[in-house]
Amino acid sequence: MKKLLLSAAVLAMSTSFAFADTVRMGTEGAYPPYNFINDAGEVDGFERELGDELCKRAELTCEWVTNEWDSIIPNLVSGNYDTIIAGMSVTDERDEVIDFTQDYIPPSPSAIAALSDGINLGSAVIAAQTGTIQAAYIAESGATLVEFATPDETIAAVKNGEADAVLADKDFLAPIVAESNGELVFTGPDVSIGGGVGMGLRESDGELRAKFNTAISSMKADGTLNTMLKKWFGDEIATYE
Repeated sequence: MKKLLLSAAVLAMSTSFAFADTVRMGTEGAYPPYNFINDAGEVDGFERELGDELCKRAELTCEWVTNEWDSIIPNLVSGNYDTIIAGMSVTDERDEVIDFTQDYIPPSPSAIAALSDGINLGSAVIAAQTGTIQAAYIAESGATLVEFATPDETIAAVKNGEADAVLADKDFLAPIVAESNGELVFTGPDVSIGGGVGMGLRESDGELRAKFNTAISSMKADGTLNTMLKKWFGDEIATYE
């Protein structure tokens, strides 16, 4: 899933989460089907349904907050919300700044989409969302990277000729490719970068992390999480045994 490159300037706060009935759930609201804003102007998607169920099981009340991706970790650390639930893969780099719950989506691949197959990826111009490990992967590959603030802009860049292809989570790209009526196709092999997706929390909020870990474990054990994954991502999504 989406992978944020951390700025060295981000510092962890020592302020602990003061337990209350309401937990502010931070998400991007721009990465369907993980999270998006629906026609009623509300946070929707897999992570909205998941977060509400986790809060129910943890006997907490969710309050949803949206934040742009490139500042989502700094604003967690500074106390603007209490969790990140936004398609964020667990990485060693992030774990130096914040803590994570266990994963609620197993590791899954990124993929490359373009207007036609057979692109020479070594010399191509490839779009990715700013501040993601997909962007870092492209930069290190020798291809030319063009970065955009939102995932929708990366798709538009391919369609209007600014980029030859886009690299993003395959779960994000799959419905876009399927609904393009052949305009977009997958090209090249899938790309494995990053781990599973988990909730991000401040390092000082161990009690809250434990509550969500217990809730995630219960959803894995009773099959609810697998059902929810298939509902939002289809039967091809990796699930838990």
